[in-house]
Amino acid sequence: MPAQETLPIFPLNTVLFPGGILPLKIFEQRYLDMTTICLRYNRPFGVCLIKEGNEVGVPAAPEPVGCTAAITEWDMQQLGVLHLKTEGVQRFRILNRQVAKNGLISAEVEMLAADQQTLLSPELRVCATVLKLVMEKMGMEHFPSPLKLDDATWVSYRLAEVLPLKLAAKQEILEIDDPVTRLQVIRKFLVQQGLLS
Repeated sequence: MPAQETLPIFPLNTVLFPGGILPLKIFEQRYLDMTTICLRYNRPFGVCLIKEGNEVGVPAAPEPVGCTAAITEWDMQQLGVLHLKTEGVQRFRILNRQVAKNGLISAEVEMLAADQQTLLSPELRVCATVLKLVMEKMGMEHFPSPLKLDDATWVSYRLAEVLPLKLAAKQEILEIDDPVTRLQVIRKFLVQQGLLS
């Protein structure tokens, strides 16, 4: 039986992948409350792409598959605005969700199994080459260490983050369970964009 737990859900106009770095600026009271609890008990929260609605105001409907975010750094330079640095940890699927009076969504979730390390096949090694070029251009500080350029899981998630894919396509990639399939989808995109032959 997959592990089930209850998570506060933060719907955003972004897709977080395991191992990804996500800086956040928190100012809505419901999310300040959520962050306080997560920091106090050293617990993650769930980040889901918004399916319907907006980031601010009325609670948005989240996509069913998201990624847990662990807070790695926080700072409050001005009262009521919290700056967080978070890192994606594990994918999950929402089983059911409730909205509290303050608008915070909490969900019973099923944790999805983490990918096993999968070495890149010769046909997919070119994806790691593309990623390395992107990393050199963007700066290594934007990428979590250790670098795992020979691992299909790590390469697929990092490419999905940096490529100019539509959010719906990033969501589809997040939902793929097999790292090799995930990387094949990304390779197809690179070919379509003329970045690979």
